[in-house]
Amino acid sequence: MVISLSSRLRASIAALMHVTGESQRDLAAVLGISQGQVSRRQSGAAAWSLEQCEALAAHWGIDALDLLAGPTRASEALPEPNARSERRPR
Repeated sequence: MVISLSSRLRASIAALMHVTGESQRDLAAVLGISQGQVSRRQSGAAAWSLEQCEALAAHWGIDALDLLAGPTRASEALPEPNARSERRPR
């Protein structure tokens, strides 16, 4: 089964949000867009731009190519201080 790049990217973002304990609202603040716009991108109703991918990768301290490679690679590339156990509880 072949998974599209856009599906792989959405899965990576969802995985990193889970690992870091961040919400769509948090990502919206990073990108300067609304939570609704993040939701539309994560549902596939709108596309993530390359600039947004780069901004998210920089936010998480990983390379943009790791973000595009899928959730496993993106999670493995995430620096340890970003792990959920070291984040404040929500």
